[in-house]
This record gives sequence, C-alpha cells and structure tokens, in this order.
Amino acid sequence: MTARILVVDDIQANVKLLEARLMAEYFQVLTATNGRDALQICDNGQVDLVLLDVMMPEMDGFEVCTRLKSNPKTAHLPIVMVTALDQPQDRVRGLEAGADDFLTKPVSDLALITRVKSLVRLKMLTDELRLRANTGRDLGLEPMLDLKDETGGRKAKILVVDDRPSSYERIVKYLATEHTVAVIPDPQEALFRAADEEFDAAVISMSLSNFDALRLCSQLRSLERTRVLPLLVIAENDQEAGVIRALDLGVNDYIRRPIDRNEMLARVRTQVKRKRYNEKLRDSVQATIEMAVTDGLTGLNNRRYFDTHLQGMFEKAIGRKKPISIIMCDIDHFKAVNDMHGHDVGDEVIREFARRIRKNVRNMDLACRYGGEEFVVVMPDTDVALARIVAERIRSEVAAHPFIISGKATLPVTVSLGVSCIDGEHDTPEKLLKRADVALYQAKRSGRNMVYTEAA
Repeated sequence: MTARILVVDDIQANVKLLEARLMAEYFQVLTATNGRDALQICDNGQVDLVLLDVMMPEMDGFEVCTRLKSNPKTAHLPIVMVTALDQPQDRVRGLEAGADDFLTKPVSDLALITRVKSLVRLKMLTDELRLRANTGRDLGLEPMLDLKDETGGRKAKILVVDDRPSSYERIVKYLATEHTVAVIPDPQEALFRAADEEFDAAVISMSLSNFDALRLCSQLRSLERTRVLPLLVIAENDQEAGVIRALDLGVNDYIRRPIDRNEMLARVRTQVKRKRYNEKLRDSVQATIEMAVTDGLTGLNNRRYFDTHLQGMFEKAIGRKKPISIIMCDIDHFKAVNDMHGHDVGDEVIREFARRIRKNVRNMDLACRYGGEEFVVVMPDTDVALARIVAERIRSEVAAHPFIISGKATLPVTVSLGVSCIDGEHDTPEKLLKRADVALYQAKRSGRNMVYTEAA
C-alpha cells in the first residue's frame, strides 16, 4: 500500500524524522512548515493523509484542521494530529475540529505506520465512491449531492459490547446523551444482532472476560452486513500491541481508559459522520447506476439495458431449451399527438402506455422503452402463441380505454405490435429482434391497431 502523506511541522528536525520513517515504508511524502502552505497543497488535491503538528506560529494545527474540514474539496482527507499535548481536552478540541486521531510525541514507528495505513485504507474506499459519484454527476446522470450530516454525527444507534457492568454503565451514561445505545455483553449474540439490525457504530471492550475481542472485530469485518460498520475498541493503557493489531484488522478507532466523556462522544461522532458520508456516496453511485439503465420518463429500463441483457436472456433460453419471445410495440400516429396537443401531452401518453405495459406483463419479463414511442418486451419461457395473447391484451387495453390527459380530457390511443419467437438453437438475438421489428412494420402497413406475428 502506498499513498501521498503531507507532514506539517514548523520544526525541520521533526519533519525530517517523520519523512524518513514514512519513506522507509514506501509512502510518498510532501512537507510543509506552516499552515498556509499546507492548505495550498491540500487544495491542489495532492494528498491522501495529513500528519499535522498542533503547535505552530501564525496558524496552529487546530485552525488548519478546521479549515480543511470546512472545505468541500478537502473535507474527506484523514488528519492525524502529532503533538506533545496529551490531555483529554486537547484531544477533544482536535477531534471536534475534525481530526481523525492523535499521536503523542515521541511517536513509535509501529503506532505511526499502523495508524497511517488504517486511515489510508479507509480513504481509498471513500475515494472510489467519490470518483463513481462524481462521474455520474459529470455525465448528467445524478444531481449534485448534499453530503453534509446535519445531525453532526449525533442521533445514531450504537452497539456496545462489554461484559463488565461497572464499565458499560458508564459508557451508556456518556453515549445516551446523544445516541440510542444497545448493550450486549455476549459477543456471539452481539455478532448476530449487528448482522440483523442497522447500527451506526460498535464500541467493543478489549477486556472481555471469556472471548477474544479482536476475533469479534475480525468476524464483524468478514460479514457483508457489517463490513463497513465503524468499530471502536476500548483499551487499557497496557494494551498497546492489541490496539495496533486491531487497527491492522480494520478497526476504525480506539479509546483509552480511563474514558473521558467528551473524547468518547467526539470519536463516536467522527465515525458516525464518516459512515453517513460514505452511505450518501453509495446511494449516489446506486442512483447513478439506476439512472444509466432506466428511462427517466417511464421508469422502464432503457435501450442500453435492453442491448446489454437480451444476449444473456437468449443464451439462457438456448441452454435450458426453453422458448423466448419478443413483443415490439409502437404507439400509432404519435407524431400527430405531439403536433396537435404538444409534447407535454405526448409525454403523458408515453408514461400511461408504459404503465399499461407493466400492468400486463410478468415480473420476469423485461419491458423497455426502446426509443421515442417504441417499446419492447422480452418474455422468457414464452412461446409465440402465449406472446401473441399478451400482445393482444396490451392492444385491447389501450384501444378500449382512452387515455386521461391532464387529469380530465380523454384521448383515444391505439398501438401496433409485432411478435416473434426463438427459432431453434441456431437462431440469434439479432434475428429474433429483427423478426419482431418486421412484424411490427407489417402491423403498421396493414392498418395499425393490430398484432402481427412474423414467421421465422
């Protein structure tokens, strides 16, 4: 794993020391000796993680962190504050400014590299989601997404795994001021609950009596339902090696005992905010995918989706020695509808026609808007006789019930349909589609408002 790390410190010796440690692990290292230069480097998009000194002249690390997190271009950057300050209030101030973690000088090599690798791994996931979401927006498939968490990381559902009442009662007391908390002392039960319920974060004690807490963390990371659930471990001061191992397993953060109330709340907020940010990115990516294969006017699948899936459906029919049929539909005299009533009415007609197609086909059938006023339905496990019955049902439904336009006026509409069916194992999807198209043309030429079947 490699990444670009920005080291910010006004003391050159500290910069050189961190630079040497990181380069020994094959990280690319950039350096800055003041906050202004650090902001400029980050704004140019050259950085994957920032190691930020707190005590600097002109602009201290807290202000630099706040500015980075308030800038949409850099808000997703992981920031680790490296400082001689070791009081809980200092850590809370940094966490509230947006820092992801604190490392106290002198920093051990193992703690530094483990923490950097852990945060870089999380950023890579976010970067991939951001890239996909931005690509969708650039293509006009998805509007700009508001990624702000208006709750500030509060009002979350938190799972606490701890089997010591004296410990978990204090944790619940702290967290319940901002979140809903579920305490489950039994690690195996906690694993099942985490997989079944929608938690926003899990807080796990590393001092469980009869169970290895790291194994629970590993199990949570291995399950698909909990793979991205933020995990925070609570560690004793002598569990440094366990904390480093936990971070290596994918745990997001840790809290040392004795637990400081404000620090715990700040760390949980940070993880909840990041989870919600990534969830919005995932939703944006999913919406982009759906928009790429969905016709925006009708909600049916579009031509792109049809072209991609016809081949697979055809091959499946061949392999199973089952029939597959295609119905092609075209709204009659649709140009006249647009010319006489306007394109808004034309859009209403297309939407209503799509609704009637959906009403008359099965869930297993693939109904698509092929282009303009033309639609296509692919019907697996359907021979030509049954496909013709369905096509006739669509035709009669449209002809018998005029379309209601703008909530009151009625407009008579008819449709022509062409039907074709697979013709043996030497047939092709292209030939099947062509025969349906020819049948549709015959229906149009023969007077419209009819179903025509094209022989192979």
